[in-house]
Amino acid sequence: MIDIGANLTDKAFRSDLEDVLARAQRANVNHIVVTGTDIEHSRRALDLCGQHSGYLSSTAGIHPHNAASVQTQTIQQLTQIARNKCVVAIGETGLDYFRNFSPRLDQISAFETQLQLAVELELPAFIHDRDSKGELLAILKNFPNLSAVIHCFTGSASLLQDYLDLGLYIGITGWICDERRGLELYQCVNLIPDERLLIETDSPYLIPRSMKPRPRSRRNEPSFLEHVCITLAAARGQTFEHVQQITQQNAKTLFGLDF
Repeated sequence: MIDIGANLTDKAFRSDLEDVLARAQRANVNHIVVTGTDIEHSRRALDLCGQHSGYLSSTAGIHPHNAASVQTQTIQQLTQIARNKCVVAIGETGLDYFRNFSPRLDQISAFETQLQLAVELELPAFIHDRDSKGELLAILKNFPNLSAVIHCFTGSASLLQDYLDLGLYIGITGWICDERRGLELYQCVNLIPDERLLIETDSPYLIPRSMKPRPRSRRNEPSFLEHVCITLAAARGQTFEHVQQITQQNAKTLFGLDF
């Protein structure tokens, strides 16, 4: 299995990251993509990749929450980071109109700039979309040759189809394991073609509620990816082994992973 989205630079992993990575390897997580959300965390994600060459890759990007801080210098720094061979995608970037921690015009500008950077560097985009009311989809239509994954999809069947019509990959997290909030997702993931499906933890967030017993810390980590895969397979009427195989191959294809 490949975890395409883990926030391993988060403070939640500060004291025991080596143990976390060891548990992930024992749990058959063959590779992890570490998420960058601003310049600092993109650099730290890249540093981690250097320390664990071959097992970790990273993304480099500015999350929409941080879009108000983007300046010309920011994009120059981001470009420098993204040129490293360990960086496999631009992001996490996108739009978040639920929190609106950055003004919407700043979010749009930062998103479009990062999509253009992805095109120039021939990298896929790692995309966050929350409550953009179709605006993110409209922007993506201006980048028809861009490969991208919608990270941590939690939306409706209608929105899912809109993403698929653009040829996007879909990342599924532990949200699908939540019998309260994830029911709609559980019911529509069978719409995702095999060749567009990916799995991720978004750790340390979104710990699968299906875990029995759940860890006392409530911290999610890459070793829990199998719980996402198990629930996703059940929702799609497929075997665990099949979902494991296709999501790993899709991650290799999208991110250009070679192992």
